[in-house]
Amino acid sequence: MKKHFFFIATILFFWSAAMAQCPIDPITEGMECTSITVGKRASADGSVMTSHTDDSHRSRTNIMVEPAADHQKGEKQTLYKRVWAKNEPGKMARYEDVPVGEIDMPAHTYQFFNTAYPCVNEKQLAIGESTFGGRAELKSDKGLIDCQRLCMLLLQRCSTAREAIRTAGELLKQYGWIDAGECLTIADKNEVWHLEILGPGKDKVGAVWAAQRVPDEHVAVNANASTIREINLKDKDYFMASDNVYSLAQEMGWWDGKSTFQFAYAYAPSTRTMIACRRREWRVFDLLAPSLHLDPNSENYPFSVKPDSAVTVEKMMSIFRDYYEGTPYDMRKTLTVADKEGKSVISPMANPFMKADEMKLFKINGGWDERGERNIAVHFTVYGTIIQCRSKLPDEVGALCWFALDNVASSIYVPLYANITDLPATYKTDGRETGFSQKAAWWAFNRLGTIAAQRWGDMHIVIDNVWQPLEKEFREGSAQIEQEALRQLRSGDRAGAIKTLTDYSNQCGNRAVDQAWKLGDHIWTVFDGMW
Repeated sequence: MKKHFFFIATILFFWSAAMAQCPIDPITEGMECTSITVGKRASADGSVMTSHTDDSHRSRTNIMVEPAADHQKGEKQTLYKRVWAKNEPGKMARYEDVPVGEIDMPAHTYQFFNTAYPCVNEKQLAIGESTFGGRAELKSDKGLIDCQRLCMLLLQRCSTAREAIRTAGELLKQYGWIDAGECLTIADKNEVWHLEILGPGKDKVGAVWAAQRVPDEHVAVNANASTIREINLKDKDYFMASDNVYSLAQEMGWWDGKSTFQFAYAYAPSTRTMIACRRREWRVFDLLAPSLHLDPNSENYPFSVKPDSAVTVEKMMSIFRDYYEGTPYDMRKTLTVADKEGKSVISPMANPFMKADEMKLFKINGGWDERGERNIAVHFTVYGTIIQCRSKLPDEVGALCWFALDNVASSIYVPLYANITDLPATYKTDGRETGFSQKAAWWAFNRLGTIAAQRWGDMHIVIDNVWQPLEKEFREGSAQIEQEALRQLRSGDRAGAIKTLTDYSNQCGNRAVDQAWKLGDHIWTVFDGMW
C-alpha cells in the first residue's frame, strides 16, 4: 500500500508542478530562448557552432529523424501555424498546429532532426533560434510561414547558410511571414550568420529582414533582442537584407532616411532596453572575453567579439548552465542565512530557478514583471542544442548535435549525429502528450530538475557528480567512435559507418535517461525531510 501511495503522490506532485509552469504567462513572453554562435577560428577544434535553448515550457518535447525523400512534380506540403490548444482538465497546456495553406515540394528534401524548432540536416546546415518580438505593427496574419516551419523548409532544401538565407528571403517574399520577430542563427561547416526577420505590416504578405555574418574569429549571442544595428549591403560577405529593409522603415516613420540606419532601432527598439536580454548578452561575452571588461548595464554590446581563448564544446555547455553565479546578479543572494560563525551565506534552499511570483515575493533584481533578471539557464527550458558543423570531416560524421532535455543546469548533453537513422523511443515520444510517464525521456529530466530546484545548493552537487563524468565520457567516446566511422567510410562502408554512429547516439541517450530516473529517485530519498 505504501508503495502505491508513494507512486501516486509522486505523479500528483510533478503533475501539479508542471501545471504551474505551463499556463500562459505574459510576463515571460519575449524572454524565451538563448542562442550562442561560434566562428570556425574561434573554436578549439575548427567547428562552426550554433545553439539554442527552447525556453517556452510549452513546445513539444520530442526529437525525430525526418529521412531524406524524393517528391513528385506538383506534390504539395501543408504549412501550419501554432495556436493554443483548448484547455482540458488534466492535460498540460500546449500548442496545436492549424493548417494555413500549401506550398510546392522540391524534387528532393534532405534528412533533418525534427525538434520543435528543426535544428540540423545531413549536409551540416544547422539552425538556432531566439524570439525578439519587435514592433507590433509589423505582425501580419496574411502569410503562410512561421518560425518553426521556416526552419523545417530551410533544412529540407538547403546545404549552406548563405543558400538558406537567400531561400528564406525568396519563400517569405512569396508566401509571407506570420510570426513575431525572430532571430535564426544559421551555421554550416564554414561560417555562421544571424538572420533577423519580422512581418511586413498588418494585412501584407512578405517580410522585412537583415542578416549579418559572425566573423570566423568571433563569437556572438542572441538573447531575445535584435542585435543587428548598422548594415552595409555593399559588403556582401557580411551582410544581406530584404529589398524593403530601408523603405519600410521610412514608410512607417521609424527612420528619417538621413541619419545612420540601425535595423534594431528601426524595427525592435524596445528589445534593446530589456535587462533580461542585455544581461545575458553581457554574461556570454564576459565569460568568453573577460578581458574586454564590458559594462553589465550597457544598452548595447558589440554584435560579436573575439574570445580570449578558443571555445570548446565543454565551455559552451557550461555557459548554458550559467545562472550568474559569482556575480552581483545571482538571484540566490537575496536568500541568505547565517553560518556557524555568524557570516551571511547563501541558503542551500536558495533557488536560482525561481518563478515570477517568487521573484516578486523576494524582490529579486526587479522581478520579471518589470522585465528584470533571468538566467541563461531557466526552469522552463524544454530542450537545448549545441551543434558542431565541421569542415574537416565528411558530412556523415561532421554534423554533431549535443542535445539536452529540460533545464540544462540539471540535465546532460548527449551526442546525436545528424545522419543517424533512428533515436531512442523515449526521445521520440512527446511528454506533453503522454503526461507524466516513463515513456517520454523529457519527464525523467523534468522530474529531476523540479526536485533539485527545491534545495539547489545541496542537490546540484549530487547531480553534477554524476553528470559531469558521464558527459565527459560521452565527449571522449564521440571522438573515438568518429574514428571508427571514418575508417568504415574510407573502406566504402557508408551504411556501416551510419550504423556505428546510430548505435552510439542511441546508447548515450538510453544511458542518460536511465541515469536521470535513478538520480531523481536518489535525491528524493536522500533529501527526504530536508526540504
